[in-house]
Amino acid sequence: MEIPVIDLSQLEGENRSKTMALLHEACEKWGFFQVENHGLEKKLMDKVKQLVNAHYEENLKESFYESETAKGLVNKCDIDWESSFFIWHRPTSNINDIHDLSENLREIMDEYITQLIQLAEKLSQLMSENLGLDRDFIKKTFSGAKGPSVGTKVAKYPECPRPELVRGLREHTDAGGIILLLQDERVPGLEFSKDGEWIKIPPSKNNTIFVNTGDQLEVLSNGRYKSTLHRVMAGKEGSRLSIATFYNPAGDAIISSAPEFSYPQNYKFQDYLKLYATTKFSDKGPRFEAMKKLANGHGSLGV
Repeated sequence: MEIPVIDLSQLEGENRSKTMALLHEACEKWGFFQVENHGLEKKLMDKVKQLVNAHYEENLKESFYESETAKGLVNKCDIDWESSFFIWHRPTSNINDIHDLSENLREIMDEYITQLIQLAEKLSQLMSENLGLDRDFIKKTFSGAKGPSVGTKVAKYPECPRPELVRGLREHTDAGGIILLLQDERVPGLEFSKDGEWIKIPPSKNNTIFVNTGDQLEVLSNGRYKSTLHRVMAGKEGSRLSIATFYNPAGDAIISSAPEFSYPQNYKFQDYLKLYATTKFSDKGPRFEAMKKLANGHGSLGV
């Protein structure tokens, strides 16, 4: 299957309607797609990848292979073969609190995120328009008292001597809204589920950003835009880079679908995250049911 590619440069001319239709189909039928001509500077994207790779080699690689995860890989196990850390950007940043990050990486990452948020907001407007909603509906819904929440999971999936025993990252859907991935240009491993098959996502080429939609967009769209199950396969050759930025609701944002539909309404995203933390690698359906019961005053954060 050929993964949908959305060329944002086509929105300004006679191909706008066709491009909007392609985006709508990608969100509705796939839950993931690639974006080109997105406005981010290629040299900035290349620099982020270069500096993150250098940070891993200098500060994280040795400790990963000395960890219990790496040393204990003798039987099939339910763990993730990854080395990762998380950076919060909005509404407040923790980038200066993260140990051993170079000043250059902090500055370049901040510059990259500023441009990436503009892309996320543009996509949210286009999705809202395609759903027949006000163009700022998703952004407003995601905004708590201080705006949407934005954070980045920076991950390396190191070479694995026994990839048949473990996943790089186990099967899951994403809890939040719009996920924008800057990924490796050489090493594969990411897979998304579609129509009962696992689709191998090739390494990114030609400055593309890979996008997928999370659980909260499924709720807001009344199920039209599905969050899609995905995973990362461990591999013997190459260490895969993944820089995934999450454009999410704020913790105090109130999430609702239209009352005539079956998706949950009027719950705080932070309550969903509490439940997601213990059920990430389980089916999302029981999470939605639990949130409906909680919002109606008939349940607790358990499934």
